[in-house]
Amino acid sequence: MAKYRIAWLPGDGVGNDVMDAARLVLDALGLDAEYPHGDIGWEIWRHEGDPLPQRTLKLLGETDCALFGAITSKPKEEADEELDPELRGKGYVYFSPIVRLRQELNLHTNIRPCTGYPGNPLNYKDGIDLIVFRENSEGLYSGIEFYPLPQKLRDAYSDHPKMERFARFANEDIAISTRLMTREGCERIVRNAFEYAKKFNRRSVTVVDKPNVLRETGGLMVRTARKVAKDYPNIPLWETNIDAQCMWLVKNPLDYDILVAENMFGDIISDLAAQLVGGLGFAASGNIGDNYAVFEPTHGSAPKYAGQYKVNPMAMLLTAKMMLDWLGEKDKADRLEAAIARVIAEGKVRTYDMGGSNTSLDVANAVVKYVIE
Repeated sequence: MAKYRIAWLPGDGVGNDVMDAARLVLDALGLDAEYPHGDIGWEIWRHEGDPLPQRTLKLLGETDCALFGAITSKPKEEADEELDPELRGKGYVYFSPIVRLRQELNLHTNIRPCTGYPGNPLNYKDGIDLIVFRENSEGLYSGIEFYPLPQKLRDAYSDHPKMERFARFANEDIAISTRLMTREGCERIVRNAFEYAKKFNRRSVTVVDKPNVLRETGGLMVRTARKVAKDYPNIPLWETNIDAQCMWLVKNPLDYDILVAENMFGDIISDLAAQLVGGLGFAASGNIGDNYAVFEPTHGSAPKYAGQYKVNPMAMLLTAKMMLDWLGEKDKADRLEAAIARVIAEGKVRTYDMGGSNTSLDVANAVVKYVIE
């Protein structure tokens, strides 16, 4: 019996391509694991009306963690149109399976390292080493949305002075997305960021929000961060607004170390930070809960490249490295990262985004060569 059972969730598009690359590397490392397949993604939605079927959730409950490739997501109207004809009009509603997975499994902490490996021609500057801690279960992505505006909700808002200028609009002309944040969620993500900083001797933690405009939710995040920071007197807490932080990341990326934010703002700054170190082809992430984790590259499914093994698999390989760390396989994780760094530094094997012509599997095999040396 294998030491680990890792749910294998390729998803859509190039998710299958990069997962094939990951499997080459994991096998070369000799990870004692089995990889039961799980259905997730757009094709499952089209044919079943549920992109995260119950059988996949059951599988996750029977495994140690999951490795996930990529999914296709489309707006509500397109999702409805692409359902199989016999499923249309039966009340099926598309909701992002990865967001649902984070919420149902309480994978509250999303960690996104952004490291500028030496020799990467796409690095914005040398020496960038950022980590984004993104709250993963609340915020503007909590999924509490309304359209058209229910009358009960309109009545509840009617006494708020800011609603006066919307009084002339009919309910069917108003949509609302709710930014819901709890003190528990804010404290947990900030404390996890500080604990990481303490464990790995990071220089600072920066809380990123917009409390001067989003006074209640942003205010809760910042007040909570200040309170948590008192438990870590040797680690400075910085505070920035999301818009200014984007500017400062471009201007002075070396000034920052760990960035912590709610769900949407964390999504924004992690993509920006990823571009500073080569783009989404280098952007790994882990969705971490108390007892389970799902690891995924942050790029999309790029359906036009599906099956061509054209895209950069480094994000997926770095994601596998994060998974190995979480499993306690530090030696294998370190060997994998060293091999990745060596392939990047040599610059002999590169996918199209790095100016090369090699395939995803070429890159994976180049990494394998140094893993088994």
